[in-house]
Amino acid sequence: MSILKISMACWMVAKESATRRKVAAAKKHRVPTVTGGGPFEVAVAQGHLPAYLDLCADIGVTRIECGEGFTEMNLKAADVIRMATSRGLDVQFELGKKHDGAFTDDGVTQLIEQGQRWLDAGALQLVVEARESAKEVGLFDDSGNLNRAYADRFAKTFGFHTVVFEAPNKPSQFALLNHFGREVHLCNVRLEEILRVEIYRRGLHSDAFSHDNLRPVAPKPARRSTESLEWRMPLYAE
Repeated sequence: MSILKISMACWMVAKESATRRKVAAAKKHRVPTVTGGGPFEVAVAQGHLPAYLDLCADIGVTRIECGEGFTEMNLKAADVIRMATSRGLDVQFELGKKHDGAFTDDGVTQLIEQGQRWLDAGALQLVVEARESAKEVGLFDDSGNLNRAYADRFAKTFGFHTVVFEAPNKPSQFALLNHFGREVHLCNVRLEEILRVEIYRRGLHSDAFSHDNLRPVAPKPARRSTESLEWRMPLYAE
């Protein structure tokens, strides 16, 4: 896990002490935290962005997610990032609308241009929208099938260290891993699903083993030791 997302606005309606304990626990294990993009959009729409950023900084999260998933923002990327970084907060930007259906050719072009503007302004990563269903939204059609060509456009433009794909359920997780292999970064994976995703990513799942880009390489003999196994299964193919 590279970052823990405190999704949606759950942390804003939970007890403050519970939210602080969650953030503190993540920090103890050296796991960065990021807030979901919904509260950011509400704060911007209602003219309360400074107060929202103050709140995020106060509870100790590492990063905020920005976006225009269900609102239109009249602020420049550079201004938002300046306000966030002045409070010690990093920024990631979400690409795509929540209610506009699956992406189109022109839409992907516009999103790539938008994403580049945010990166140029100082955003660390881009997130591709998939909501909770991964159906009829973003890269997924009304049956939940992944549009590989559109996914490739994001990956080739930004690279796997910069673009992250929302994968909220098993079909979307497996589809992205099957297509891209183990290097792809997924987000919005529920905590209880992390082990399944990592088993699949490492080619140790029955459905993953048939994919050359996921199947683990043959193990190499390790030096004999009374404290270790003679043969070790690599976690990732080199």
